[in-house]
Formats: sequence, structure tokens, C-alpha cells
Amino acid sequence: MSLVTLSEVLLPARDKGYALAGVVVLGWEDARAYVRAAEAENLPVILQAGPGCRAHTPLPVLAAMFKALAEVASVPVVAHLDHGTALDECQAAIACGFTSVMFDGSRLPLEQNIAETRAVAEMAHAAGVSCEGEIGFVGYASGEASARTSAADAARFASQTGVDAMAVSVGNVHLQTEQAATIDVDAVRAIQAATNVPLVIHGGSGVPGQMRQFLAHNTNVCKFNIGTELRKVFGAALRQSLTAAPEQFDRIALLKAVEAPITEATRPILREIGPA
Repeated sequence: MSLVTLSEVLLPARDKGYALAGVVVLGWEDARAYVRAAEAENLPVILQAGPGCRAHTPLPVLAAMFKALAEVASVPVVAHLDHGTALDECQAAIACGFTSVMFDGSRLPLEQNIAETRAVAEMAHAAGVSCEGEIGFVGYASGEASARTSAADAARFASQTGVDAMAVSVGNVHLQTEQAATIDVDAVRAIQAATNVPLVIHGGSGVPGQMRQFLAHNTNVCKFNIGTELRKVFGAALRQSLTAAPEQFDRIALLKAVEAPITEATRPILREIGPA
């Protein structure tokens, strides 16, 4: 198959009552493992390049990697820029071949967030690319506090920006290492009643599995960003690889050993939020 846009996979998910995973990529090994997991479950996969990944690997390299994986994958693959904070950064990603960009103006005043997100959405749509925005602010474990999303702000944001997906703050938190988030389901329903845009939960690793499943099958939450949960699997698998072969120095051999554990850890996540 080839790369597809975020809208191409989220709109069917919204209409049929399931969600997909936006998996956070840090390198070739985890990206390949995520695609293999998606193929095993016969589900689309959203490969996400976040700020940490982009600081380590240039955008053109990431775009080429995602494209190469998509071309041989048996399922649809989305190449998604996660947490872009400037129009020119999103523009550069589109020029490289990304099929979806997230503009994160959640730290900005509401009016400025709407105006800048709208500019990115218009640019993306002109290029045939999807755009995700964030209203409210999803905080960080042991870091910045969240600002909850109101239904009124969500309705205004959706209508005035034209985004294809909307990240909301309803109790979810970035970088949680345990599934300890308490999701305000009433807030999700109120936001859903005010807008029909596919909703996104950032910090999906901190949301208990049963709650992820409930939201996926009973609300317009169509995308969960999953990073920390699978990075922990990578770290544990790499440590095991190093311990099992203390004389091994070849990076390909060491890193190749993490792919199967990541694939197996990703499959149940995709399955629990996928079509019932």
C-alpha cells in the first residue's frame, strides 16, 4: 500500500465506532515493529514523529523511512508530524511527504491558537494533507499542569479552524508511566455533542486499557497517542538483549532483538481499541 492521510483512516473509525493508535516513533526498529503489528491485526497505523524524534533525526529522513515502510505494508500507513509548533515546521513536513501534521498551539491564547491552527489547516488542505489541532492543554506527568477542554471552546475551535482531528484535555496526561489517568467521560460526551470532529487522546499510555476500549467504541475518540508504554518495552527488551549477549557489540544485532517484543506489545493495544 502507500501513505494515506489522517482523515482517510479516522473518518471510517468515527463512523464505525473504533479508534486507531498514533504510535510514537523514535527510530527504524520501532517503526518497523509498529507496521508489523498493524499488519498482524489488519488495521491502519499512524506513525508519529514527535519533537524528540525530530531533534535526533532530520525530517526528510523520517519522511523517507515512513514512505518506504508504507510502500511494502499490507495496511494503510499515515505519516504524521506530532506537536509541530510553527507553520514553517508543518510546511517543511508536508514538503518532505508527511500526509498529516499536528499544529500544537495549546499553550497560546485561544484567539491566537485558532488563528495559527487555521493557517496550518488551510496550508495542509491545499496540499491534500490532514491537520490535527489541540484545544485546551494536555499537561505532563511531573511537569506542566493540564488545562481542561471546554465544550464551548472545542466547538468554536473546530468550526473556525477546519481541523480534521482535535486533541482534547479530559484527564489525560503526557508521559505517564502507569495507567493512572482518570478520564472525564462526561466532558468527552459534551465535546462530542458540540462538534463531530474525530477526537484525539494524547498521553494514551496513561489511560487504563478498559477506558481506552470504552472511549474507542462509545465516543468520537478515534485516535490514542501511544508512546511511553511502548518505549518502556523497547528499553526492557534492549537491556535483556545486552544482558543475554554481553560480548555482542554489533548495533544491528542488538537493536534487531527489540523488534519482536515491540510488535507483540503493540498488537493488543491496536486490538483493544480497534473494531469490536
